[in-house]
Amino acid sequence: MKSGSLVAALAACFFAPVLARGADLTPPKAGKVAIFPLRDIKPGMQGTAWTVFQGTQPEPIPIEIIGVWKKANGPNDVILAKMGGKAKETNVAGGMSGSPVYIDGKLVGAVAQRISVFSPDSICGITPIESMLEVEDFDASRPRQPVGGAKVAEMPRDLLQRLVAAGVSEASLPRDTPLLEPIATPLMFTGFSADALHTFAPLFEQMGITAVQSGGGGAATLEWKPAKGWQNSLNPGDSVAGVLISGDLSATGTGTVTYNDGKRVLAFGHSFMNLGPVDMPMAKSEIVMTLASSYQPNKLPNTTDVVGALHQDRFSGIMGELGAEAPMVPVHLKVRSLDERENVVKQKDFHFQVFVNQRYTPTLMMATLASTIQQINEYADEITYRMSGDVDVAGGGTLNVSTILAASDAPAPPAVLLANWWGDKFNRLFANPVSMPKLTKVDCSIDLLPDRRVAAIDSAWTPSSDVEAGSEIPVKVFLQPYRGERIERSVTVKIPAGLAKGEHRILFSDADTLNRLQSVATANSRFMDLPETVSLLNQERSNNRIYVSLVENRATYFTDDKTLPSLPGSLVNLLEADHAASKSLTGTPETAEEQLSVPFDEMVSGSYSLHINVK
Repeated sequence: MKSGSLVAALAACFFAPVLARGADLTPPKAGKVAIFPLRDIKPGMQGTAWTVFQGTQPEPIPIEIIGVWKKANGPNDVILAKMGGKAKETNVAGGMSGSPVYIDGKLVGAVAQRISVFSPDSICGITPIESMLEVEDFDASRPRQPVGGAKVAEMPRDLLQRLVAAGVSEASLPRDTPLLEPIATPLMFTGFSADALHTFAPLFEQMGITAVQSGGGGAATLEWKPAKGWQNSLNPGDSVAGVLISGDLSATGTGTVTYNDGKRVLAFGHSFMNLGPVDMPMAKSEIVMTLASSYQPNKLPNTTDVVGALHQDRFSGIMGELGAEAPMVPVHLKVRSLDERENVVKQKDFHFQVFVNQRYTPTLMMATLASTIQQINEYADEITYRMSGDVDVAGGGTLNVSTILAASDAPAPPAVLLANWWGDKFNRLFANPVSMPKLTKVDCSIDLLPDRRVAAIDSAWTPSSDVEAGSEIPVKVFLQPYRGERIERSVTVKIPAGLAKGEHRILFSDADTLNRLQSVATANSRFMDLPETVSLLNQERSNNRIYVSLVENRATYFTDDKTLPSLPGSLVNLLEADHAASKSLTGTPETAEEQLSVPFDEMVSGSYSLHINVK
């Protein structure tokens, strides 16, 4: 017994200086704190870092200063230090970004970088608190609304290709060079299918995100409004999360709080997604465990209550405001599987909210849609998707969405193609140069039909190609479905009374053919406002119909969301002369005037021209 007590006493004496020298082992609290200047840092100094290894309570980590590495982080100096205690076992783990470091009770900075995941010494880089405090100075720099008519600088056409080529060049720095790099802040995707994340991972990587499938997204009811008790949240050393998606699906990035003055919070010690000014929900987080690894150590978090909003995402850290609210887009997706008679076999409803950002919102909308489709047991390759719904845009009206999509020879599966179609709608809304869209509600249904419903336009026939202006002629249209007998439909086409004599054609086409004519012609209309953008999107045809159009050899002009068919040359000259420089007036050499459309329960593709002669 005496020998055991003696060993314990000796151990306590040996380790006490490491833990206590220059350190206060009381967990730090919000409020003003003294700063330890970078100029006073010396090798061998002892300090303490605080971070959460499990649960919500931060624990002390002994820190020994190695020295200051000049300009190791761009133009900024980095403090190199060796971590002890539990961090020596786990290594410098993902999620430790922002862990505050103190010497003699004064704040030095945030654990933010590491040199090598294979190092046995748990070497970290500390971002000086002076650099992080600069982030607060940017709080007034909110994004301004673009001014209509402003000039847009164009990137040289081959510059993007050259930049991409340079990024994958063999001459790039070797990946195993032991340079200082920010501690990874992987974005944890919860409730997503592995297939969806695998599909969109390259796109996320291009945007600077490492997408990780995980648990821990928080409760399905996670809201973006601050919860009660937010005033006492996020003390230094606590875990903090930025929320991109919340609800039945979630996406969050977790780090550690460095500084809290009672209202504003600094964290990470490096950028999150390098967005600059941002409005993103900021939440508390609890740690299930910290995975020790010599290759990829990581905290495994559960995101809990939203307590404020992130306002800045800068090079040396992120800054959030407690009690602030960041808007999100409420989304409801209803996924139903139907049998051959279109009876509902199964239905799943997904409710979630999406972070508002012109670069990220469209991508997140794509990934969530693909994932919801792939997580129903009736999902299969030979299947048809029928989608319909509404996107409510404040001050811009309602965007009505409707499409049908089935398997084809395309290299991507139909679910991904549907997600791409869906994301394009949001891309065009958020690319609006006049004002940032505010989406108040997204409500859509996706029906899964148990077979491949596609039909290609094959041919058309009329008893006589010689017709008279003002008459009506009977026409038969033939379609070839996938593995089925040819479909025949009869329609009556009215020949306009004023149609000029001579050769003309009746065009039987799918939606893409007519949409393409308008989208190409309006591609240069860079200054459409939100109502015009919504109007133009609503004019797009649905791909479960055949469109019957009379084509004349007269130009159609497009300006913003307006279609001006068969304009005489004198009027075109007048419009071009009077048109504002910020607007575009473009056209196609022919006018395809839609006469009627024929609905189908298949995805219609292709086109066919029936030539007629007006006597």
